[in-house]
Amino acid sequence: MQRDFSVAEATSRLFEEGPLPMWVYDPRTLSFLAVNDAAVECYGYSREEFLAMTVGQLHLPADLTARLEALLRAPVSAKQKAAWRHVRKDGSVIQVEVARSSVRVADESACLAVASDVSEGKRFELLCQMLLDAIPSSVLLLNDDLRVVLANRNFLEKSRQTAGQTTGKRLTEVFPEVIIAEMGLERQLRDVFRNNRAMHGQRLTYRTPGVPIRVYYYSVVPVIWGVRVDHVVLLMDDVTEQMQMGEEIRQMERQLASVVESASDIVLSTDTRGNILTWNKAAQRASGYSFEELKGRPFFEFCDEAGVRRFFSQAAPRDSSGMIECNLKTKDGKHRSVSWVFSQMTNDAGRTSGFVIVGRDLTERRKFEMQIQESQKLASLGVMARGIAHEIRTPLTVASSAAQFLAEGDLAPEFQRECAEKVSRGIRKASAIIENLLRFAHPTTNMNTTPVDILQVVKGALSVVGNQARVQKIEVRAHLPPEPCPILGVAGLLEQVFTNLFLNAMNAMPNGGTLDVSAERQTGDLLVHITDTGDGISPEDLGKIFDPFYTKAPPGMGTGLGLSICYSIVDQHKGSIGVDSEIGKGCTFTVRLPSLLPVEGVTR
Repeated sequence: MQRDFSVAEATSRLFEEGPLPMWVYDPRTLSFLAVNDAAVECYGYSREEFLAMTVGQLHLPADLTARLEALLRAPVSAKQKAAWRHVRKDGSVIQVEVARSSVRVADESACLAVASDVSEGKRFELLCQMLLDAIPSSVLLLNDDLRVVLANRNFLEKSRQTAGQTTGKRLTEVFPEVIIAEMGLERQLRDVFRNNRAMHGQRLTYRTPGVPIRVYYYSVVPVIWGVRVDHVVLLMDDVTEQMQMGEEIRQMERQLASVVESASDIVLSTDTRGNILTWNKAAQRASGYSFEELKGRPFFEFCDEAGVRRFFSQAAPRDSSGMIECNLKTKDGKHRSVSWVFSQMTNDAGRTSGFVIVGRDLTERRKFEMQIQESQKLASLGVMARGIAHEIRTPLTVASSAAQFLAEGDLAPEFQRECAEKVSRGIRKASAIIENLLRFAHPTTNMNTTPVDILQVVKGALSVVGNQARVQKIEVRAHLPPEPCPILGVAGLLEQVFTNLFLNAMNAMPNGGTLDVSAERQTGDLLVHITDTGDGISPEDLGKIFDPFYTKAPPGMGTGLGLSICYSIVDQHKGSIGVDSEIGKGCTFTVRLPSLLPVEGVTR
C-alpha cells in the first residue's frame, strides 16, 4: 500500500533518528535519494558519498546479478523482505535483512528500504526458515500443547492461510475438527510425544472451503531436546495428482485387459525366451487349457513348428515381427489351424522385453473355403456340362437328321451320299470335341521333355498359319533374336499352343491387321509376346477367356477349349500365360517359359 512521502519528510525525526539503517532510492536508476544517520554509521559512507552511489554498490559483487537488479527495479505492491549480503566502505561483509516498501517522492514512485543487521543466531533462524520453505512437503512444527510453532510456505500455500493465521494456533484451529476426529490425528500426535517413536505413511484427506479436496500421506517425527520430546514435526506430502494418475492408469489397465479378454482372437504374451506370461479367454476356448496350466511354459510346446522355435531362438533378429501359420495343439490331443502374428514388446531402453502373439483360428475359414471350392467345382462342372452338351448336340443333330433320311430308303443316290457325308462329318466333329476335352484334362500322357528351341517352335507355328494370314490380308511381323532360346519341353505341344494363339489373334482381325511376334529373355525366363490390332477384349471378359467352353465366337466357329488347352499345356511346362488388352487397340498374349540358359540380360 503506497503512502505520500517527500524528501523533507524523509529527513524528519522518524526517518533521521530511526535506530535502523534506512534509505530511499529511485527504482529506475537505483540512485539514492535520501539516507539516515544509522545508515551512514552502519556502512561508513558519508551522506554525500551515499547520494553519489547506487543501491547496487552496497551488494557483494558476486551477488549483483541481472536477476537481483531486476528485483531492485521491480515495483513494490506490498512490504517485501529479503536477506542479502552488503559491503561496508571498509570492505567488511554484513548479512542484512532488507524490508522494502513503495513511497512517493515529488509525485514519483520510489522505494523505502529498512535494513536489519542479522546476527548469527538470527541468520541461523532465517536459514532454517528458508530451508523449510524450500521443502516440497507441507511442514508444521508443533509443541506439546499441539500449537503450531512454525509452518512452512508449502503448507500456507496449500491451506490458503497466512503465517499469522497459523502460528500459535492449536491444531483444532488449523484443521477442521471433523478431520482430526475422523483420522485420530490428535491421539497419534500425543502418542509420538509419549512414546518417542516416529509414525510414517498415514493417509489424510483434507479440504479447505473453496478448495478442491486434497489427499496427503503424512508422517510425525519427534524432535528431542535433552531427554524428552520437545516438539513434533508433522510432514505432509500431497499425493492427489499421483492418486488421480494412478487411478487413470488402473482404469486404462482394466480397459486394456477387458479388450484383450473380450477379443475373439487368441491373444497371449511371452518373455524373450517364449515362456507364456498371459493367455486370454479366446486362447482358453481354442486350446482347452486354462492360464494356470500354461503359465511359464514355452509357447512352442503347444505350437510345434520350426518357424516358431526359430523366432524365439537367440539367432533370430529382434528388430522385426513375423507371421506364421501352424497348428495349435489342444488339450484333447487334436490340432487347430491358426494364423499367428508375432510383435515385439520393448522397454523404456528400447530393448526387446517380450512378445505379443495374436492368433486367428482358421478352422471355420478352412471349412468355408472348402465349401466355396466345392461350389466352384460344381459350378465349373455345370458350365462344362452345358458346353459339352451344346457343342456335341449340334453335329449329332445334323447326323441324326441325315440318318433319318437314310432310314427311309427310297433316296436319290446323290442325296444318299450327301446324307452319309453329313453323318460322317457329325461323328468326326463330335469325336474332335471329345479329343480336345481329353487333351484339356490331360495335355499329354507322355511328358518326355527334351531341350527345345522355342524360336523354332514359334517359326513352325507361323508357317502353319501363314497361308490363312495371307488370305485375311494380315501382316505378320516377327522380331526374334538370332541366337537359340532353349527350354525343356515337348515341341509338338508347344507348337499347338502358339498355333492356337496365332489363330485366335487372326480371328480377332477378320478385316486384316498386323500380328507382331517377339521374344526376349527376362530374369531366367523366356517370354514370347503375340500382339494383334483387333478390337481387344472387354474387362469383364478378360478374366474368363481361359475358362473351358467360354467363347465369343459365332456358333460352329469354335469350341471354347483352345485357350483352356493352351493354358493347361503351358502350366505343364511350369510356365504361365498372361494377357493385356485395351478395347479398340487389340491385345497382347505373353507366354512365359523357364529358360535353360543362365541369366545374362534382356535380349530383344
